[in-house]
Amino acid sequence: MWIRLAFASFGITTPVLSVVLSVFMAGLALGSWAGGRLVSRAAGMTAKKTVFYYALTEGLTGLGGLTVPWLFHYGKSVLLPLGDMDSVSYLSFSGAALALSLLPWCLCMGATFPFAMAFLRHNGLSQGSFSFLYTANVLGAVTGTAASVLLIEILGFRDTLVVAASLNGAVLGMALWQSRRAGPPSTLTREALPDPGPSPGAQPFHLPLLFLTGFASMAMEVLWTRDFTIVLKTQVYSYASLLLVYLLATFLGSLHYRRSRGRKVYPAPLLLAAAFASALLTVVLNDIRVQATIPGVLLSIVPFCAVLGYMTPKWIDDYSGGNAQRASLAYAVNILGCVLGPLAASFLLLPWGGIRLSLVLLAGAFLPFLFWTFRPAGRPSSSFLAIAGLGVVLSVLSLFWSLDYEQDFGIFFPDCVIRRDYAATVVNCSRDGEKRLYVNGIPMTAQGTECTIMAHLPLAFLSHAPRSALDICFGMGTTFRSLLSWSIRGTAVELAPGVLKSFGYYYPDADRLENSPSARLVVDDGRRFLERTREQYDLITIDPPPPPEAAGSSLLYSTEFYEIAKRHLAPGGILQQWLPGGEIRNFQAVTGSLVQAFPYVRVFTGINGTGCHYLASLTPLPNLDARQLSARLPPAAKADFVEWSPGATPEELFRKLLEGEMPPSSLINPKVDRRIEDDRPYNEYYLLRRLSLWLRGRPI
Repeated sequence: MWIRLAFASFGITTPVLSVVLSVFMAGLALGSWAGGRLVSRAAGMTAKKTVFYYALTEGLTGLGGLTVPWLFHYGKSVLLPLGDMDSVSYLSFSGAALALSLLPWCLCMGATFPFAMAFLRHNGLSQGSFSFLYTANVLGAVTGTAASVLLIEILGFRDTLVVAASLNGAVLGMALWQSRRAGPPSTLTREALPDPGPSPGAQPFHLPLLFLTGFASMAMEVLWTRDFTIVLKTQVYSYASLLLVYLLATFLGSLHYRRSRGRKVYPAPLLLAAAFASALLTVVLNDIRVQATIPGVLLSIVPFCAVLGYMTPKWIDDYSGGNAQRASLAYAVNILGCVLGPLAASFLLLPWGGIRLSLVLLAGAFLPFLFWTFRPAGRPSSSFLAIAGLGVVLSVLSLFWSLDYEQDFGIFFPDCVIRRDYAATVVNCSRDGEKRLYVNGIPMTAQGTECTIMAHLPLAFLSHAPRSALDICFGMGTTFRSLLSWSIRGTAVELAPGVLKSFGYYYPDADRLENSPSARLVVDDGRRFLERTREQYDLITIDPPPPPEAAGSSLLYSTEFYEIAKRHLAPGGILQQWLPGGEIRNFQAVTGSLVQAFPYVRVFTGINGTGCHYLASLTPLPNLDARQLSARLPPAAKADFVEWSPGATPEELFRKLLEGEMPPSSLINPKVDRRIEDDRPYNEYYLLRRLSLWLRGRPI
């Protein structure tokens, strides 16, 4: 939920995702380290005090769950004057704002481990206490991930945060109750229980290896998120399912370690060989030619996550020997890797090497440790030889055979242009004589009349001569180009820098248009741009990324967004929204949101039956026929309007649109008040709704 709320305040970009993950992990690391120091140094640290401190950190964490949305909102308002989203100042200060909003509560989360370990030590559980807690904690993470996705659909973000904070409150109450039941005040002072020093199982490679496991796992999660988009698509359930499988596999690995303790545990060389091979498995199994399915993609990460789930608690147990301070230090080093991994993946690995090479490099980072720990006393075991041999085969396949979707485009489309940056991988290519735009492997838009309608239909309905227009979501630039054909000031806002740089691939006159004094291209989140600009526009036209259920798309369909847009419409201005398709309930929700925000709304079926074009205004929209609308178009706009409809005239296109007009009331369910709100992103969260319809045999 914090990631989603951060997107709403700071923009839906990979850097925001990376910073939230890194700050979250940094808080865990610092909290774990500080808690371990406190437990080690505080005199008179009784069992009652350790569980009391544990209760306090849980209570503060719950408070943070309720406070973070307000802090995000305040941070957003402070950062609005700092310029475009890709500016150094904005990226730097937004990272600082996210850190200040999240870090205090994450520190409390991290401190729970040493306090709980100290309490267990009082009660006779010392050796292996970290893995005992770690396994339970990861199981809780699995449950929380699954539950939150379902609860958001039922309750919305605000009430789901209340539920989560209430659970923290329940833990607070149980811990306080436990503190009252604590036995005689045996103390954990350095005099009573001296630091046992290094654990007999501690090895020099433990700390650097724990750093690597954290770094590699979180960096790979960022890489998988982009690599698997072509299969998992862009819905909220895509990231949630990836995170759920990641955590579940980690839990299974740590549970296996817990059950093997006291018997035979796997040696370090075998585990490192398994980590190397399983990391490469995600590259080979997701070869574009394999045509992976959603279950196949998710299962491909299970071996690697399970191996890390086994290694991490094992090595922290070995290093700490049950000592809370040493365990906290080891855990903090592991989390420090988790902090740097997403940042390195977003800003270095992806822009420089792409997905496949980055995954191979991360897998190869385990090899030096394999050679470091390999101490053969005779012939290596058959298990080690088999896994090492598999790793060699997979490394050869990964380097010389496997293809990711970037390479696939390059091979099959000779004119393909690929641009990678922190925000997305953007592919421009031609297929069957048509130019295509792909973002992270997902087709975004096509050149066609529907995109020109988004400019010409609302501008023709204006009761005055237009002077300026804002285009949110640039795509190929078709709508922006149509706006400029009216000889007005046009501003286009786009999240991905690579998309704006692709304009010239699709239109030979792109350079002339970009250099026009009336044109402005901005890298930013469209909603954030509206909140920070003081300009007003005769037209605001929006085309959120497909599909209509895409994660974050509700931020451009919600009633709150329309209220923001209203403030930036010039007198008599029009907001244009295209909803290209989807279930009827999404059309009802979008219509409900628009009707609530605007007194005047008209709806037109797309020229090829593709979705609906909405026109919304604070003033009445005139009743004009096709001839009158056509007469309002300047000559350049008329030529632009029919560019993708050979043989048609502007009047014919307008006539077809008017014939497809429907009253907004026909798209509103009178029995259900259905709208899209920031707190209730109806179009994004649909799993339970569709399951219910399927069980009742009703169409989705």
